[in-house]
Amino acid sequence: MRIRGLKKAFNGRTILNGIDLDVPAGQSTVIIGGSGNGKSLLLRCILGLIEPDAGTIEIDGENIIAASRSRREALLRRIGMLFQNAALFDSMSVLDNILFGLRAKGNDRNKDHAAQEQEALHLLELVGLGPHVAPLNPAELSGGMQKRVGLARALAGQPDILFFDEPTTGLDPIMSAVIDGLISNCVTQLGSTALTITHDMTSVTRIGDHAAMLYGGKIIWQGPAETLMNSGNPIVDQFTHGRLEGPIPTGNLTATPTEKR
Repeated sequence: MRIRGLKKAFNGRTILNGIDLDVPAGQSTVIIGGSGNGKSLLLRCILGLIEPDAGTIEIDGENIIAASRSRREALLRRIGMLFQNAALFDSMSVLDNILFGLRAKGNDRNKDHAAQEQEALHLLELVGLGPHVAPLNPAELSGGMQKRVGLARALAGQPDILFFDEPTTGLDPIMSAVIDGLISNCVTQLGSTALTITHDMTSVTRIGDHAAMLYGGKIIWQGPAETLMNSGNPIVDQFTHGRLEGPIPTGNLTATPTEKR
């Protein structure tokens, strides 16, 4: 995937101001950046949920923004998405949530219902969940289990590109490691191309081959994930090490607290 000059503004405020990013095929790329810097907006533009104001987004050299509607839909069907809060349908069982993903990708055309269910159960197995979970509703699952079901749905239709929006948010360290391991397996075993946005620096080192930082509407640094914590870029270093002092404004966070009387 290749992104060049991507721009998007809302009500006169520019959020994305010329994004240039290369996402190597068959590898895992991680994007970091502070809240409100446009990381999720970038994913929505790629997914076609929001129309960018300018720029190109290429998949295998084909600009999906300029493509016809039918061609764009065909290209986007190659993408699986794990949303930040799993985004499962509360009114559907776990099984039906995954079946929805299969049908959305058009994988039900030549399969009867029993075959579809077997494929859904296989996807649950891939993320470490047994068939006993299938009839449950999302509200009956822990946060970590919901994320795994969301990942199973994202894998429906065997997409060769996977997006992960803050996949470990709200999870304890052990479950975060489990989710990171599943993401890594998607890349190494399934040969998928992965693009993840996260605030979790531990996740970056566990799942990333490449890393990039979004700041001020642009990608200000990108390189091997293993060099992220020692990038030599003062903005990246302040963010990754959680320092109050540096080029990133912290407002009144550095002010001395008022003494209680």
